[in-house]
Amino acid sequence: MLADTLIRVGAPGEESSLSVMLIVEDAAAAIAWFRDALGAVVLWDLGGVAGLQIDGAAFFLHEAVPGRARETSPAGARTTTTRIELFLDDPDALLDRASAAGATEVERARDHDMPWGIHRQGGFTDPFGHRWSVGDRTPLSPLTM
Repeated sequence: MLADTLIRVGAPGEESSLSVMLIVEDAAAAIAWFRDALGAVVLWDLGGVAGLQIDGAAFFLHEAVPGRARETSPAGARTTTTRIELFLDDPDALLDRASAAGATEVERARDHDMPWGIHRQGGFTDPFGHRWSVGDRTPLSPLTM
């Protein structure tokens, strides 16, 4: 069973969280796009650094800092090597919103045959150069074999 191979961290009964911080050229523009395009909720905004949430999944934005080559935006690096994965109940609806709001390289959701069953997933690139995969919640279920 996959659950038997997971390593638990923290005290018993506590859950750990993992988040992503996206480096962007213009934090205010990124906050507005994620809020308007994807329905993100702004948890806090410190001006250049912000916490957001989409359907309960938190992520963070940080404006690129000149001189910090290891923390540049995809535009500054002219590439991206990270893919953000978002799991929610209706991936098709979020992909439609992203597409209507100007996301590029939109891949419509399609069904993938996986060991745990059918997984519906598509993707897009946000206006700030980050690649997103958007799928249903099936990969979050324990795999029993």
